[in-house]
Amino acid sequence: MSPAALPTQHAAVLHGAKDLHFEERTLWPPHQGQAQVAVMSTGLCGSDLHYYAHGRNGDFVVQAPLVLGHEAAGIVTAVGPGVKNLVPGQRVAIEAGIMCNNCSYCAKGRYNLCKNMRFCSSAKTFPHADGTLQERMNHPAHVLHPLPDNLSFEQAALAEPLSVLIHAARRADFTPSSHPTVLVFGVGAIGLLACALAKSYGASRVVAIDINQTRLDFALQNGFAQQVHCLPMAERAKTTDEQLRRAKENIAAALAEFNMPDGFDLVFECTGAEPCIQMSIHAAITGGKVMLVGMGSRNVTLPLSAAATREVDIHGSFRYAHTYPTALALLASGKLPNIERIITHRFALEDTARAFELLARGRDDEGRMVLKVMVGTQ
Repeated sequence: MSPAALPTQHAAVLHGAKDLHFEERTLWPPHQGQAQVAVMSTGLCGSDLHYYAHGRNGDFVVQAPLVLGHEAAGIVTAVGPGVKNLVPGQRVAIEAGIMCNNCSYCAKGRYNLCKNMRFCSSAKTFPHADGTLQERMNHPAHVLHPLPDNLSFEQAALAEPLSVLIHAARRADFTPSSHPTVLVFGVGAIGLLACALAKSYGASRVVAIDINQTRLDFALQNGFAQQVHCLPMAERAKTTDEQLRRAKENIAAALAEFNMPDGFDLVFECTGAEPCIQMSIHAAITGGKVMLVGMGSRNVTLPLSAAATREVDIHGSFRYAHTYPTALALLASGKLPNIERIITHRFALEDTARAFELLARGRDDEGRMVLKVMVGTQ
């Protein structure tokens, strides 16, 4: 089939740092096992922003033109051969990770650790797999999830970041019947979702810490956290010992303010910032758990003896596996009140570069804070 005879579509394509083109591309029909989806909403994520701003995300460097975006939902427009579970017109959430279903991790149900994972919008593998910042995309049908009728495309796009927290909660054995006390470091979109999930699971206490008072006020006013604490801004510590001492002192002051001197059962560290990771160990109660959700610092000095001698478990958590149906049901249940308020700004697909510039600034022209930015064709 000649490309000239095929329809076209548009995509926001990253060619390098801050070099985003709105391009016309050939729209190929879906292959065996794939469905074609008209992407209606994509939430922008911190990793997308890293690629946009720097042309890389940690070790993963953009080596060829790449479509970003992996928090998305849309409408099935066509199905390829062999697809039985989806029909055109069906509304779906797009799970961006395409696992191999062939390695030992996939066999154990831990497909987020799949050795052959191809994650749409990530430059980890080459050729890169394009993400969702395009009008239409072909995607394996088995990672497309039908939406509950009462869920909007924007809400459904939140299933991806919410999945990160559902997975982290499972890693911590946090269930709706466990009622722990919960402390969340960082109240960006991920931290707010951590607070919302903890409340929906019946945590006996949910509090948050950040360096940004505006975000903390938002968390408090919208019922995400019951109490908040703003960390003091200070000059960077000159030595490791000073940094560790300061972390211990700062968290002691916060715990005193929360009237929880012994610490919290479960700590979600959603910043990736070294001082917060250090504080999180002291913030956990003896026998408690720290979930490392945020990514940012590559090598961190930790007060490990404070964890080891108090049996504080430190868990890594990476993406998610088998979470989408749970996330979509939870978003549709009404048990996450005010969750859509996390979405603060909206842009059309052709304005994707402006959307990234706004996300990088953190505040709009009117001075309003930026949390979750949605790009869509709605």
